[in-house]
Formats: sequence, C-alpha cells, structure tokens
Amino acid sequence: MTTQIRQQDGISIVEPNGRIVGSSASELRKAIAPQIEAYDEPRILINFEKVHRIDSIGIGVLIEAHVAATKKKGRIGVVHVGKHIRNVIVINRLVHLFEHFDNEDTAISALSA
Repeated sequence: MTTQIRQQDGISIVEPNGRIVGSSASELRKAIAPQIEAYDEPRILINFEKVHRIDSIGIGVLIEAHVAATKKKGRIGVVHVGKHIRNVIVINRLVHLFEHFDNEDTAISALSA
C-alpha cells in the first residue's frame, strides 16, 4: 500500500492506494499520525477511492486516528468509501466516528469551517 498526502485549505488529504490489511495498515498509521501531531486542531480527509479492502487492523488504525484527532479537537472526514469498506464500518458500528462526504469539494468546505 502507498499513501499520498496533500494539503488544501488547511485540510490534510490522505489518499491511500491498495489494500489496508495486515502490516500494510501501519503505512496508513505512519501517514496519518504526523498530520495529527502537526496541528493544534487537525483536519483530515481520508479519500478511499483507491482502496478496495480493509481489515480489522486497518479499522484499528482509523479508530486510533479518530481518538488522537478528537483529543486535539480535530476532525476526520472520509470520502469515496466503497461498498466493502462501508459494510465493515457499519458492521463494527463505527459509522458515527467519521464525517462522511459525497465528494472532496464538499468535504473540504465542511472541514475547513
């Protein structure tokens, strides 16, 4: 798995590519953690457009990110969540942890407010 990070309007946009399973989930952790640490109130958007599979370890990374961002009064949004990932999030009752957006522009507007 690879992860690209870019900034737009004070939002860190994290774009993982590949499967977030097993040890590859640590790559996502390594990408998100500095984005949370670098800001007083981190605003992060995770774009799942190029991710088709996530396992419990990947879900754990997302939960860790949510907890860390919340402690700093930050927010984490998600966009382009595919059917598999949406099902995993709903089954694990985690849907309320993340702000869901239909597209990147809407997400950036909402998270930068």
